[in-house]
Amino acid sequence: MQDFRKLLVWQKGHALTLEVYRFTQTFPRDEMYGLTSQIRRSAASVPTNIAEGAGRKSQAEFNRFLTIAYGSASELDYQIFLARELSYLSQPLYETCDTQVKEVRRMLYKLIQKTETTRL
Repeated sequence: MQDFRKLLVWQKGHALTLEVYRFTQTFPRDEMYGLTSQIRRSAASVPTNIAEGAGRKSQAEFNRFLTIAYGSASELDYQIFLARELSYLSQPLYETCDTQVKEVRRMLYKLIQKTETTRL
């Protein structure tokens, strides 16, 4: 068991989630139960799964939750692209979020590889 708050990937995922909640406030009201909800759930799923995995007893369980977090980050990657295509996000805001999502995905990928081959 480890303190998830000390993991840089969790910190970046949490910051991304806060950003997602901020920018989705400007989405159309008719998207409240559609894309807004999906984007928020995908974003929050990343740090949530990292935290849950960090609280598990085994390395294999931690790795499984990291893999779920990676999948959620991949979902978010598409969803912000869709939001940009629908003109819900400005190009500069999209680029900022896209960079953050890709950074979190890279970090998760590296941590997944590390947990598969070593004991933390």
